Amino acid sequence: MSSTAALNPGATLSVAAMPGVGSRTAAALARLGIGSIEDLLWHVPHRHERLLAEQSITALDTSLTDGELVTVRGEVAAVRSVRAGGGRARVEATISDGTTTMRLVWFNSPWIARKLHPGAWGIVQGKCTHFRGYLQIANPQWTPMRPDEPRADLGGARLRPIYPTTEDIPQDRFEKLIGPLLPQVESMLSDWLPEADRLQQGLPSLADAMRMVHSPAAPEDVPLGRRRLAFDELYLLQVALAMRRWQVRHAGGSCAIAVTEAVDDAIRRRLPFSLTPDQSTAIAEITQDLHSTVPMNRLLQGDVGSGKTAVAVYALLAAVAAGHQGALVAPTELLAEQHARSLRAMLTGAPMEWALLTGSTPTAERRAILAGLSGGSIPLVVGTHALLTESIDFKSLALAVIDEQHRFGVSQRAALRAKGAGGAPHTLVMTATPIPRTLAMAFFGDLDVSTIRHLPPGRQPVATRVVGFDRSDDVYRYVRTRIDKGEQCYVVVPAVEESDAGLSDVASTVERLRATHFQGLSVGAVHGRLSASDRDAAMEAFRAGRTQVLVATVVIEVGVDVPNASLMVIEHAERFGLAQLHQLRGRVGRGTAASLCVFIGDPTTDDARHRLKVIAESNDGFRIAEADLAIRGPGDFFGERQSGLPPFRVADLMQDGLLLEHARAAASRRVAQSPQLDLPGERLLRVAALQRYGSALGLADVG
Repeated sequence: MSSTAALNPGATLSVAAMPGVGSRTAAALARLGIGSIEDLLWHVPHRHERLLAEQSITALDTSLTDGELVTVRGEVAAVRSVRAGGGRARVEATISDGTTTMRLVWFNSPWIARKLHPGAWGIVQGKCTHFRGYLQIANPQWTPMRPDEPRADLGGARLRPIYPTTEDIPQDRFEKLIGPLLPQVESMLSDWLPEADRLQQGLPSLADAMRMVHSPAAPEDVPLGRRRLAFDELYLLQVALAMRRWQVRHAGGSCAIAVTEAVDDAIRRRLPFSLTPDQSTAIAEITQDLHSTVPMNRLLQGDVGSGKTAVAVYALLAAVAAGHQGALVAPTELLAEQHARSLRAMLTGAPMEWALLTGSTPTAERRAILAGLSGGSIPLVVGTHALLTESIDFKSLALAVIDEQHRFGVSQRAALRAKGAGGAPHTLVMTATPIPRTLAMAFFGDLDVSTIRHLPPGRQPVATRVVGFDRSDDVYRYVRTRIDKGEQCYVVVPAVEESDAGLSDVASTVERLRATHFQGLSVGAVHGRLSASDRDAAMEAFRAGRTQVLVATVVIEVGVDVPNASLMVIEHAERFGLAQLHQLRGRVGRGTAASLCVFIGDPTTDDARHRLKVIAESNDGFRIAEADLAIRGPGDFFGERQSGLPPFRVADLMQDGLLLEHARAAASRRVAQSPQLDLPGERLLRVAALQRYGSALGLADVG
């Protein structure tokens, strides 16, 4: 089920069953994610235009204020398509209303030419200006019509909904599809929002809200109707998260892990550095959770290099010291191997066994590790999602640490929780991509949050430069002077192989650098298509200093720690996301040398220019995360693939932060008083929550 409200059979009826909807229209609707009548009703307008009374072109010519919204009825006199410089296309048309003519122009909409032909009649609306002696409307709304159609049929002065659409389905088609549904919407969509919560928020009924957004009677209808629909989406997610939180806490107790002063002292002596105040605070929050039989469900977030791994290792060793097992799960083999190296350094000489388990682990070794985990002789394991498979059993898994949380779906998190002995293990999830507050509330409402904001002492801030490709020779000449003094450099490119896109690729870049600026140096390469053994060999050569330059793709984004690598050059930086650029930059600045990251790129879009401006101005991952959210929006920042949750169709976390807080508070109150949602009037709410979020969040059917 794709939206939040439909519980009635009529709403799930396919749009193909609607009068006048043929197979082509049904296919076009499907491309917009619309398969049912419910989907169609929840396909709400993204804006509204005031459809004004018609005016003659002659009258406009004498009274127009440039930029004024106008409505004109006319006949197409001429149409042509023009291809301008840079490959941009426009369609130009001239229409006449019998008094005189005006020009219409559409940019980057070549399909409109197929809708227009001389002799076609229509009504056109848009912002009109004087341009080179003519009246002109740019990117107008065009509605085909019969020349004898009376003006009353056009609606007079009203608010017209403008829908997200494609060239296959014009705007007026959506109006004709949705309009007949609105009088009967009460019988089509069940309003599951409890009446007390609706009245407390001052919201209209669901049926009224649908009419307000699709066919507003007044301008004030639109924001009120939209607020109700957005609240529905936010509230239902928060109810589901609150139910998940309650179920995790009550589904089965975890074993309590007591961290005594002696254990605390022994673990701290194992760490190769003193903990920062932020790390100590996070550890205090985690150990308090571990002391309880209520399963810990905590998110540890911190900027690149802030020391989250040390906190995780502390918690894992505390579990082992209490006689139980711990597991550290990473999204890639490279990151798992990096964690294994950190553990190896910390546990040298320690009287305990631990293991690294990935997809590349040899069969015989894997068999021995599995036996050790199920028998309890291996108390600590580091690995990839191989640890989540059903074939792996633990004797007494007390703590699961999941690194780079955003790369794991919630179902994978639930799979690891199911491996606890006698109940769910305590769970600590980590992310080096700081999560903006609204996203944390929306998608991690089932987690407590610990934050490490400050970097450990001695971490060098990374100097950042952004330059065009015309400066690349200067960049590499400077980098060579630093390498000649004993430093090492990463060169990051977006492609593995040469392509028609003209992007820098690994093989060509290695050849180019060996032949030019890095003659006589050892230049290695690493990317995701290498075998595990070849990748390990390339990384080890770089880590040991036998390779001075490493050309890589984003495979090094996380998990690579080479203190002597103080230089990084990223080519085609405009092709990378903002969070990704910040993660890559975090690979340098890990030693004592002053570090430098140079972004080489020639951005052609406003978003790309803004990304490079932000990354050049800030090293603060929290500020960068907020900027990234503003640029990309929550759908891309934390969309369905990453969060495992269905996307919102109305709510917008960029503008609905306060509404989210209200929804969360209302949902928390509701679930606190009725964790199973079994009070009178809550049945529809429970069914809606389970239908939409049950599988994604691992919600049990609570009856």
